[in-house]
Amino acid sequence: MSAPPTARPYRLGLLEGDGIGPEIVPAATRAVDAAMTSAGIPGVQWEPLPLGRAAIDEHGTPLPDSTLEALDGLDAWLLGPHDSAAYPEPHRSRLNPSGTIRTRFGLYANIRPAKAFEGAKAMVPGTDLVIVRENTEGFYADRNTHAGTGELMPTPDVAIAHGIITRAAVERIAHAAFRLARNRRNRLTIVHKANVLRLTTGLFRDVCREISAQYPEVAVDDFHIDAMTVHLLRRAPEFDVLVTENMFGDILSDLTGELAGSLGIAPSINVSDRHGMAQAAHGSAPDIAGRDVANPIAMMLSSAMLLDWLADRHDDAGLRRAAAALESGVARTVAAGTCTSDMGGAAGTTAFAESVADAIRSGAAA
Repeated sequence: MSAPPTARPYRLGLLEGDGIGPEIVPAATRAVDAAMTSAGIPGVQWEPLPLGRAAIDEHGTPLPDSTLEALDGLDAWLLGPHDSAAYPEPHRSRLNPSGTIRTRFGLYANIRPAKAFEGAKAMVPGTDLVIVRENTEGFYADRNTHAGTGELMPTPDVAIAHGIITRAAVERIAHAAFRLARNRRNRLTIVHKANVLRLTTGLFRDVCREISAQYPEVAVDDFHIDAMTVHLLRRAPEFDVLVTENMFGDILSDLTGELAGSLGIAPSINVSDRHGMAQAAHGSAPDIAGRDVANPIAMMLSSAMLLDWLADRHDDAGLRRAAAALESGVARTVAAGTCTSDMGGAAGTTAFAESVADAIRSGAAA
């Protein structure tokens, strides 16, 4: 039986970030508000919070303690891109804001879909897959130790990095990937490099294989990371859900975003069992910031994913309707020929956002 309509507004944090963040995040909130109205449920209660260069100027840090404390009391949040490479020292050398948030709230699963739009140009038409990226360890030095990083430099001429793979983390991400595959097309591909990194990515592959016994309806295969890039270029539409460690997942999701049409359409969420964060897969694009040309689709679709995650968490049918309305509104807008310049169109960020809101409203009225 479906859950009753939402009885209260959800409280979502709003962290605009740097670069194009102050343009694409408001575009996403406009789409979310229209989708909630179309679903006939209470709108979102937005909670703006400081983050990024503006927070440095006002609070002396890109991620104030007050922001972290506020996030813990919210239902979920939207995070815009940040440009930590441009921060003044000592902030530039520290863990960036999104990394700090992921670590603080244990956001172990980074879910990154890549889906080509009808009516838009895609490098590989028909692409419709999801990268499930383990988000807490692996071969990224900023997230694989309790303190410090996974890199060290014993002499000026020697640099060493270590990667961490643990059974517990692999089991957790494997279950998330198999549950997703079970709700899609019942296919899962494990991506690893066990022919060379036998112990680390070998453990990742083997634990995923062990977990597969609990999901007999899901067909499982596996590929080395280098072979996977070739398979995606040649036959991306044949793949459904890919599960892999952190660095491999980061690289593959950028590739699949472009295969589907543009990194500007590549959404993602970072989630734990309790907390959720919408965050577009792309960066802050400071070269086009403030010009009203950025593509807000990735942020919009990340927001739709977050609504879906909240719907599952709270068994809320209204939120599921809102998420579907938002995703459909974006798809119908692109199919009608309205898109930003990175997709071959002429619409600006603001105009595209209004077109999506109109499409959502017209869909609700139909």
